[in-house]
Amino acid sequence: MTALQDILPRIVDEMRGVVERGTVANYIPPLACVDPSKFGMAVVEADGTFHRFGDADEPFSIQSVSKVFGLTLALDAVGDGLWQRVRQEPSGSAFNSIIQLESEHGIPRNPFINAGAIVVSDILVSCFGRTGAEDALLNLLRPLARDPASVMVDREMAQQEAQTGFRNLALGNYMRNFDNIVNPVEQTLDFYFHQCALTMSCGQLAEMGAYLMTGGVNPLTGERVMSTRQTQTVLALMMMCGHYDGSGAFAIRVGLPGKSGVGGGILAITPGVASVAVWSPGLNAQGNSLLGTLALERLVQETGWNVFRACGHTV
Repeated sequence: MTALQDILPRIVDEMRGVVERGTVANYIPPLACVDPSKFGMAVVEADGTFHRFGDADEPFSIQSVSKVFGLTLALDAVGDGLWQRVRQEPSGSAFNSIIQLESEHGIPRNPFINAGAIVVSDILVSCFGRTGAEDALLNLLRPLARDPASVMVDREMAQQEAQTGFRNLALGNYMRNFDNIVNPVEQTLDFYFHQCALTMSCGQLAEMGAYLMTGGVNPLTGERVMSTRQTQTVLALMMMCGHYDGSGAFAIRVGLPGKSGVGGGILAITPGVASVAVWSPGLNAQGNSLLGTLALERLVQETGWNVFRACGHTV
């Protein structure tokens, strides 16, 4: 197998030459200003080897990738009780859809669509309080990074999201009508917007996801972040639901558990092998990074990391 230090620069060079780069998210003003030519890629291997190429050290807003970390914190806080308020099924709908909530009595399909992540945020606010929930999230993430102080929440981004998040407000109020939001909606959404405004680099995002690669253990400290069973649950949900109504296509093309965000980031995990982060701000029609998906597809083609890869059998 070709070494990653050869594979990754080749992929980054290929991405620089791609003409079609997707469309930068424009409904949150700060995201609309991001340079669509940016591309970064980072990999943390199981033995701790760290690879960073392209714009992998430039901070960006991870947006919905943060839902993985909110879910991790909620599972640790309330365990399987979480599934009484949010389901574990693919949605087949856009990430901000309200349609299914009416027929399904205010219970979101999964914790990665906006409605589900808002319920997770409500659980965290109930457990920790509004300010305590943000502190708990940062306390989860910072020990996972080599440079903990640089993992931060972009307050201006969160404020802009609050000013434009009318659909999320509607989702919160609709679920409150079904008693599936128990705190004041504005308080729950304030935490949700701040969670989505987490800012870090590609390299840091790969570090953040490394506990999912190692069965729930922080590879830097050896401390357990979450149980092995809960880690498997998060990875399964990333595979089924991590790219909204594009999750099936991502599973076929890439074959790794992954979570995308409209900031252009994708976190992908090869269990036991690697934590991978890519960043390219241009999005496809489903709101997932266009070049990020292509880069991950190239990576698994060259490494064989696709978890569905047949073992010694060809047809």
